[in-house]
Amino acid sequence: MTEPDFSAASADGFTADDLLACYASGVFPMGEARDDPRVFIIQPDQRGIIPLDRFHIPARLRRTVRAEPFDIRVDTAFDAVVAGCAQAAQGREDTWINDPIRRLYAQLHARGFAHSIECWRDERLVGGLYGVTLGGAFFGESMFSRERDASKVALVHLVARLRLCGWTLLDAQFMTDHLAGFGAVETPQSIYLRLLKAAMRLTPDKARLRASLSGDQAVTAAIQPLQPTTQAS
Repeated sequence: MTEPDFSAASADGFTADDLLACYASGVFPMGEARDDPRVFIIQPDQRGIIPLDRFHIPARLRRTVRAEPFDIRVDTAFDAVVAGCAQAAQGREDTWINDPIRRLYAQLHARGFAHSIECWRDERLVGGLYGVTLGGAFFGESMFSRERDASKVALVHLVARLRLCGWTLLDAQFMTDHLAGFGAVETPQSIYLRLLKAAMRLTPDKARLRASLSGDQAVTAAIQPLQPTTQAS
């Protein structure tokens, strides 16, 4: 596997519309470090994706999700989720989420292009994830946990909602051993671009993204056979 292509962009001149254009063309932004103001545009040769028709939930996690240890909310604390993802943690002392990145994603959220799945316990945000959506593609950006399994539970609830509402592509950007446990695979960028093009033609039912799901409903929706719920735009 060759190294990804990195191109630096001026944070001052890089807008939310530029960010959407990146996703639509198959590239994505990252910061070098928390205190580095630059935004880098990345195009890896190999792309990590989680096939929505082959999502895997380990048995122990299924039990956890069904036990409903967290209150699952959608889009109620987007900025706090991004802040949680940017926070230093063991094994992740620095972050690619710098101030320009946080500002840009906040703008996308305000415009309805970015969403957060949140895990709450006793009115405390204890984990979650966020990402960007265009058409039937969801671009997962980052996740965090302050309690065991919180980010994993958030991922199961994300996949359940994507499947129920008509998304067809869940982009994980880079392949990791952690994501492999959920069925993630690595695919050449050329194939990814074809999947992205097809997904971009779809119109998911965004109104259902915030629908309440029990733990049992989330597990079932995340792994049951997919039903045709999308329409070409």
